[in-house]
Amino acid sequence: MENVVLIIHLILALSLIGTVLLQRSEGGGLGMGGGGGATGSRPAATAMSKFTWALAVAFICTSIALTLIAASNTAGSSVVDQLGIDPGSDAPLLPDLGDSLLPPSLGDDDPLVPSSE
Repeated sequence: MENVVLIIHLILALSLIGTVLLQRSEGGGLGMGGGGGATGSRPAATAMSKFTWALAVAFICTSIALTLIAASNTAGSSVVDQLGIDPGSDAPLLPDLGDSLLPPSLGDDDPLVPSSE
């Protein structure tokens, strides 16, 4: 099921790219196109723009469907569960630092600590 939706999703993506590239530029983004500037009226919806909207809606629907399928396939499991490794068995023991978050002081022999002379 996931592969079928993925193939449809890829076909929709390529079709959407193709239809957007085939459309005529109306905004004048590159200095060409319909003129009129920001005060111009909105152009009438053509069959190509309606087809583009239909492809965009279908693309979003397949994106949501793929997200839901992927979430249902991975619910309740992790990579560690699939490997069968108990994460607590080989974990190194950390020293007890008490309430301090800093490592213990190395004492007076530490070259990084300035002397109090």
